Amino acid sequence: MTNRKGVTPHEAAKVADGSMLYLDGVTVSFDGFKALNSLSMIIKPGEMRAIIGPNGAGKTTMMDVITGKTRPDLGDVLFDGGVDLTKHDEAAIASMGIGRKFQKPTVFESHSVYDNLILALKQNRTARATLFAMTGKADEDRINELLELTRLTAQRDLLAANLSHGQKQWLEIGMLLAQDPRLLLVDEPAAGMTDAETAETAVLLKEIAKSHSVVVVEHDMDFVRDLDVRVTVLHEGSVLAEGTLDQVSSNDRVIEVYLGR
Repeated sequence: MTNRKGVTPHEAAKVADGSMLYLDGVTVSFDGFKALNSLSMIIKPGEMRAIIGPNGAGKTTMMDVITGKTRPDLGDVLFDGGVDLTKHDEAAIASMGIGRKFQKPTVFESHSVYDNLILALKQNRTARATLFAMTGKADEDRINELLELTRLTAQRDLLAANLSHGQKQWLEIGMLLAQDPRLLLVDEPAAGMTDAETAETAVLLKEIAKSHSVVVVEHDMDFVRDLDVRVTVLHEGSVLAEGTLDQVSSNDRVIEVYLGR
């Protein structure tokens, strides 16, 4: 596959060297509609990036491409400096270290918080074998770390069904982290949260970003401001503006197509 500039995969890999995620000229069409239109973006190792934009801007399609759910028509999609994600399926991409959290939390509600994390640990086990296997010290230590990080230590033995919406979001983030991803894609984590949970989630993601690359798609501008990271604005499948939240918020085109609505 070559991008819109005719760059070979080898040349793209050289440019992408040192990046965690490299998108260049990525185009996706559905029945003639360009969901992504020559989208280009670079995420560095250890960087957290916020992605904003109106509905239909291409945010979900972008994440679908990165995770292998959707194949681009054109463009380069490289991970960790050179792995061509377009050549791998969803399962393979997840095993490489790309974790995706959807907007609606997906947890095992009939199991405890602890058991949810046990099930998520990156091990070659069936769900039943995982639940009934003896937990080693390394596993126990890792679970305790995740419980503390996700603010769920006190809820360790609580059924996931009894968690608040925000706590379920945190648990799912913990379950993703249990799989040792290097890049997290997080879709609207603040949706449906209380103000206190929203503020705590911003702190949580900033802690995670100390050791992971994180891409956050979000509509809540107060939450984005709390993240205090570089912001990319998408519109009609392309990057419209990039910079700090203050910089993109003062961009006339961004105000016209998104913030002014």
